[in-house]
Amino acid sequence: MRKWIFSVFILVLSFTSYSQDLMGERIRRISSSKKSVYFDGGIFHNGGPKRKSKLKAVRHSFAPKRGYERIVFDFTTSKIPRVYGNISSGERKLYVDFFDTELTSSINSFGKSKFVNEIKFFPISKDSLSIELSFTKSASIDIFYLSAPGRLVIDVK
Repeated sequence: MRKWIFSVFILVLSFTSYSQDLMGERIRRISSSKKSVYFDGGIFHNGGPKRKSKLKAVRHSFAPKRGYERIVFDFTTSKIPRVYGNISSGERKLYVDFFDTELTSSINSFGKSKFVNEIKFFPISKDSLSIELSFTKSASIDIFYLSAPGRLVIDVK
């Protein structure tokens, strides 16, 4: 009986040690202008109202003089949809959820990137799109949005 209780205790500890503690993360509200404040962990959102949109393109550029790579998500609407995300420095990943957003069929290959190893798209439903960016190494991000047309901009260094 004691071995069984000990086994269950070890099993529970192993699951909790590999899970993320999102309640302990700092929550940031992204703005409509670049702040040049880079962070390597935590939760972010735009706090915006729900609005139907489509993600039409993902593009990127790197200039050594700037020291960061810029990733831009282009939308069909003049403002970005509701955004919620989490950067996990331990996993070297960025998770982004777009609400009331569809993925257009015309998204092309992302191409070669300095910091991004891979982008995965998960169209959860007609109303929800999740994206996972895997970085080649630990990274910090500065994130903001622009309007007319709606764009979410992520600077990675």
